Amino acid sequence: MRHGKKVNHLSRTDSHRRAMLANMASSLILHKRITTTLAKAKALRVYVEPIITKSKDDTTHSRRTVFSYLQNKEVVSILFRDIAAKVANRPGGYTRILKMGNRLGDNASMALIELVDYNEIYTSGDAVAEKKSTRRRGSKAKKADDTPAAAAPKAEKEEVVQAAPVVEETQVEEVQVEETATAETPAEETQVEDTTEEEKKGE
Repeated sequence: MRHGKKVNHLSRTDSHRRAMLANMASSLILHKRITTTLAKAKALRVYVEPIITKSKDDTTHSRRTVFSYLQNKEVVSILFRDIAAKVANRPGGYTRILKMGNRLGDNASMALIELVDYNEIYTSGDAVAEKKSTRRRGSKAKKADDTPAAAAPKAEKEEVVQAAPVVEETQVEEVQVEETATAETPAEETQVEDTTEEEKKGE
C-alpha cells in the first residue's frame, strides 16, 4: 500500500518513468517550453529543478552528475552554458505550469510547462520587482502618518508668506498717512504765524 507516499508513478515502471522524465527534461531544456499532461508536468518539475540548480556550479563533477540524469551531451552543454547564466540570481522556481484545459481524445487535463526566465511576456516586470527592498509590516501606515504631518507645516508656511505682504502694505499705508499728517501740520503752523504777524502790524 502507498500510505504517505506522494510520488506519482504515472502508471509506469521505475525505469520507464525515469527514461520518460529524462526525455521530457531534455526537451524542456532544448525548446524552453513543452505541452504535456498536468500530472506529467508536475512530476517533471520535481525532476528538472534540482538539475537546473546543479548547473549553477559549473564543475566537472556537476556536469557528470547532470549527464547521468539526462544522458544527452548537447543538452548538458546548453544547460551549463545558457540556462545557468539566466537563472543565476533566481533561488529556485525555475519552471512555470500553465493549465490548458482538457484533451479532446481522452479528456486528460493538459498543461504547458516552461522555463520562467525565457518567457518575455511575464518577465517584463521582474526588473522592477528586483529593486524592491525587504518588506516590513506597517511601513505603509507610517508613510501615511508622515505625509500629513509633513504637509501641514508647508501649508502654514505658505499662509505666513501670503499674510506677510498684507501686513507690510498696512504698515506702509500708516507711514504714508503719518507723513501726510506731518506735512500738513507745518503749513497750518506757518499760516497761523502769518496771521499773528499781520494782527500785530495792524495794531
